[in-house]
Amino acid sequence: MSAADTTGGRGTGGTGTGTGGRPRVRTAYGVVEGRTGAGGTAVFRGVPYAAPPVGALRFAAPAPPAAWDGVRDAGAYGPTAPKAPYPPAFAALLPDPEIPGDDCLGLNVWTPDPAPGARLPVMVWMHGGALTRGSSAVPVYDGSAFARDGVVLVSVNYRLGVLGYGLFPDAPANRGLLDQIAALTWVRENIAAFGGDPDRVTVFGESAGAISIGSLLTAPRAAGLFSRAVLQSGAPEVLPRAQVRAVVRRMASLLKVPATAAAFATVGLPALLAAQSAASRRSGPLLGGPSFGLVTDPDTVPADPLDALTDAGAGTAVPLLLGWTTEEYRLWLAPTGGMRLLDRLGPLAVELARRRTGKDRTAVRALRAALPGASPAELAGQLLTDRLLRDPLRRLAGARRGAPSFLYEFGWPSGVPGLGACHALELGFVFDTLDAPETSWLAGPHAPRALAGEMHAAWVSFAVTGDPGWAPWDGSGPPKAFGGPEHRDTGPRPLTRPVRS
Repeated sequence: MSAADTTGGRGTGGTGTGTGGRPRVRTAYGVVEGRTGAGGTAVFRGVPYAAPPVGALRFAAPAPPAAWDGVRDAGAYGPTAPKAPYPPAFAALLPDPEIPGDDCLGLNVWTPDPAPGARLPVMVWMHGGALTRGSSAVPVYDGSAFARDGVVLVSVNYRLGVLGYGLFPDAPANRGLLDQIAALTWVRENIAAFGGDPDRVTVFGESAGAISIGSLLTAPRAAGLFSRAVLQSGAPEVLPRAQVRAVVRRMASLLKVPATAAAFATVGLPALLAAQSAASRRSGPLLGGPSFGLVTDPDTVPADPLDALTDAGAGTAVPLLLGWTTEEYRLWLAPTGGMRLLDRLGPLAVELARRRTGKDRTAVRALRAALPGASPAELAGQLLTDRLLRDPLRRLAGARRGAPSFLYEFGWPSGVPGLGACHALELGFVFDTLDAPETSWLAGPHAPRALAGEMHAAWVSFAVTGDPGWAPWDGSGPPKAFGGPEHRDTGPRPLTRPVRS
């Protein structure tokens, strides 16, 4: 009988099969039983890396999970972190399953070879969602294609919104980031039992996930937990502590309780999430960024991560793959009618965006020359994209000394009218999950499989070798193009509901 066939006890290692040929692996906390997925890969879902954040742990740093006797079923995704739903306009485009339950600090593992000694490269996925939404259960993030191609894929849940990022005088800051560090520590200690190499871990994420990775690159607690990083459509940043604290105070006023973690812990989750939605209703990229975000904190993020990575030279030993989509802004603006509003404002929209982003008029003239025929909304949107993503990511790539930085731009336009090459569109291509019906919500029904194969292969190559297949950025010239500039859409298009296959 193999170690994984036994029950109880501590320690990692050992594989085996359970009832019906299901794969089993022993973790440091007990045996988990997964399922056999496509192509014979093994899939383990809902594996706890920390204790449920309830009661006294709701606003505390993550605590280790309790060990269990017997075999824990890991056949289904675990509970998702508490969150408010997307507004209807975004819910039609962005799948975001909600799975009830307290044990939300879990992760999922896809592996082609759940055997100690396989020493396969590992990729750990941090989802996006403005640090207020999203989960590892989104079908677009299925890790089967990575396992098919020889990579152990891990996807992570972490606390969101006020639970993960609310700033209180009586609770640690950046709890969602501490959750991510706890998950990476679990990977370090357990992934070998699933066939992974703990010394070859690539952490990757999109939007808020990429912002998180920017901080992980500089967080002392995360040192040594990964060796490569991918930042998709998210740049390292922190919010002013006063801004985050102000949102908590607005929530406290609505809830009629003190603005402390102890008081918020007495409020039921439905009321807490309702107050969070009400207090952050006017947040967004155009209105000052997300309502909750990472902040500088001596214990987790000692300094602004972009400054630390560029001026102080932090993270120079970690190769980076980083980039954006050509028309990020369309997802932020088109679904809610923001594009139409900006076009009605005409030149005033461009001027307001210029002031908001700190650009000079020379930059606006250069943008007009690069995008002849672009509407005011498109020009304003591109200025916003430059400010939030292209400028800081280019700064990061250009300032690094030591490990290389590889830049990319995803330019294929969605088949959903109005979205173009928008924010989050590349996800189904990176994961090679075009067959998932939910991928078509954003991409439309005819996304090119060859492009998904090319992009997915580049991410696999980066995880395996540290080289995605093109030259590191040298501070000038265009980034690697996926989809190509010939697909750029510079004409206004109406938004319709997505086609779902």
